[in-house]
Amino acid sequence: MLLRYLTAGESHGKGLVGIIEGLPSGLEISNGYIHEQLKRRKRGYGRGNRQNIEDDGVEFISGVRHGLTLGSPITLFVPNKDWKNWDEIMQSEPYSGQVKRKLEVPRPGHADLVGGIKYRHSDMRNVLERSSARETTMRVAIASIARKFLEDCGIHVASRVIQIGAIQDDTEFDAPVSSLNETADLSRVRCLGKDAEERMVAEIDRCKKAGDTLGGVFEVFASGCPVGMGSYSQWDRRLEGDIAKQFMSLNAIKGVEIGLGFVSGRTPGSLAHDEFLPGSKVGKIRYVTNRSGGIDGGMTTGQSIVVRAAMKPLATLMQPLRSVKVSTNEPTSAHVERSDVCAVPAAAVIGESLLVLSLAEAVLDKFGGDSMSELLPRLKEWNATTSPE
Repeated sequence: MLLRYLTAGESHGKGLVGIIEGLPSGLEISNGYIHEQLKRRKRGYGRGNRQNIEDDGVEFISGVRHGLTLGSPITLFVPNKDWKNWDEIMQSEPYSGQVKRKLEVPRPGHADLVGGIKYRHSDMRNVLERSSARETTMRVAIASIARKFLEDCGIHVASRVIQIGAIQDDTEFDAPVSSLNETADLSRVRCLGKDAEERMVAEIDRCKKAGDTLGGVFEVFASGCPVGMGSYSQWDRRLEGDIAKQFMSLNAIKGVEIGLGFVSGRTPGSLAHDEFLPGSKVGKIRYVTNRSGGIDGGMTTGQSIVVRAAMKPLATLMQPLRSVKVSTNEPTSAHVERSDVCAVPAAAVIGESLLVLSLAEAVLDKFGGDSMSELLPRLKEWNATTSPE
């Protein structure tokens, strides 16, 4: 792997730690740039009170000096402000008192039950704390550095929500990807249609009143991608495979598609593929459509990449589902933990980070280089001769 990253930390522990390795030296980056992306993750109608507690300030521990990456591993730390209320519950030192906030009743659809069985935890809080979506804070922080790398390479990533519950937003997107987030971030649910936004907000309110939760669908786009990243030559070098893995690793994601995706399964070939037309000179071609979502045969085509992901409703319900107290086998209601009603807008922002991580590694694989000054001329030369019109 050319680009490696790890995250660590519990939801109510002291904080979150991340390490990313493989980015070139000489990349300009700042705490402020990363913090702006972390603030975007916190937004969205239907989020819980935790977002009001944490400010997600980030600190560089290693790998950056005087605003430039060094080429060595970059370490980030995001403290949990709520730790002050959990220090005794989550302390690492041995504890002989009565354990508070013990979790003995698993939530259907969550990692609680199977994680408790797998790791032999009688207190499933040991599972909850790490399986929590709080971990994605650090993934967004780490990916922000890779996002800056892509931007310097002329690649822009953005997202929008197209469905919450059964309510869809069919608004056409015809603006540059680089400006999409400016519009989507103005919406309470990160969709483009004003009427759809109002109906989505009303549905979130209805579910909150009923003690229920909502899932949905979001799209992530990437423009400016060079032709030929990824490869058909081996199964594990196909770019859509890595993208799908990244997205399916996100909490509550149950489906991912690229381009037409599942629609192509019911579409004839004459309407499923992207025809070619001659360009302005020999060696240049034009695509009529982008049904493939920017990837053919495991490789980027030079068109915008389009990824769509489906998120199931969150597993913590204020009107809990039926469950079982594991220690006694008694039927009871599932555990209730502070949670969101709907986190699809936040998931869209996190989805940007996941696509960023896949594409950053693909750029490094294709163009190499230990420094930005080494990599960027190679990229520029390649784009000059290969980019479609």
